[in-house]
Amino acid sequence: MKSIVSMILAAIGIGALILFGTRFINPVPNEEGNVLHVYNWGEYIDPELLAQFEEETGIRVIYETFDSNEAMKVKVDQGGTNYDVVFPSEYMVEKMVAEDMLLPLDHEQIPNMKNIGDNFLDQPFDPGNTYSLPYFWGTVGVLFHPETTEGLDFSDWDTLWDARLENDILMVDGAREVMGVGLASLGYSQNETDMDALRQAEEKLEALGPNIRGIVGDEIAAMMEVNEAKAAVVWSGMAQDIMWENEALDFTVPEGGSNLWFDTMVIPKTAQNVEGAHQFMNFLLDAENGAQNTEWVGYATPNEAAYQLLDEEVRQDERFYPGPEQQEELEVYRNLGPEMISKYNELFLKFKMTLE
Repeated sequence: MKSIVSMILAAIGIGALILFGTRFINPVPNEEGNVLHVYNWGEYIDPELLAQFEEETGIRVIYETFDSNEAMKVKVDQGGTNYDVVFPSEYMVEKMVAEDMLLPLDHEQIPNMKNIGDNFLDQPFDPGNTYSLPYFWGTVGVLFHPETTEGLDFSDWDTLWDARLENDILMVDGAREVMGVGLASLGYSQNETDMDALRQAEEKLEALGPNIRGIVGDEIAAMMEVNEAKAAVVWSGMAQDIMWENEALDFTVPEGGSNLWFDTMVIPKTAQNVEGAHQFMNFLLDAENGAQNTEWVGYATPNEAAYQLLDEEVRQDERFYPGPEQQEELEVYRNLGPEMISKYNELFLKFKMTLE
């Protein structure tokens, strides 16, 4: 019995020594400058860059991911974790500013801001980039299989209504994106607030019903990679990822208008390491770091200096880097307010119910 007790006490003692020792080998940060809490979309930064930032600055990065702007906002608002850098989309920036959730950026602490292309700065959702800087950007368009859609021209949104696409179209599960297709096909704005126009868009979408195979999320990637559908309405970044796996696919943004989206970098008011947050933004906007990140993520970069370091084939691909003329047809989603967004969601749900 004594030997058993002795063994237990010895084990406890050894455990305590190990715990005590590791606190000096790997000290737990207890100062603001030692830790940076980053909250980003999944698979949206090269992990090597996180390690490089830690090595260069001595700041330990605690990295978490989210899968929707709304989920991100709720968690930031609840304050369980004081995130220092967050990556919301453009309309959510506008909403967070309206709710006084963000700190103004100190541009002097972000000298690499000069690397961002002028056409990506001073957007309507954040004039003067007071609260945000662009991280990646893209469009909403049509991913399709040229061989199985031969004879169909996706340069116009109305192509989606062609009877030859019966039960062969996938759409992302987003009210703004799907309603946007209906609105664009009728010549309306992506930020339309006239209820008659919105109802017309929903009614036209109902006519698209026979061609819809499904309104889904990440499953689109797996389904398009194995040609389970002929076409899909997706974000350009998602399209590019899928095309890496299935080189037979192609992508286009139909004429008549579509969404120009931005994911951005912001600092919440609850941030504990504001200086480190500025350092992190500046690090990501470095030309070489930006190019490395762009190659890993695969989305379009607003970082002009990084863009110039990419392969010429990538830079000249207007499917993912549309020229100025096409960009003029694109619209950034605005924060339309809770009442109008509710109307979008209601009409989107109405449309989805007609598919059942």
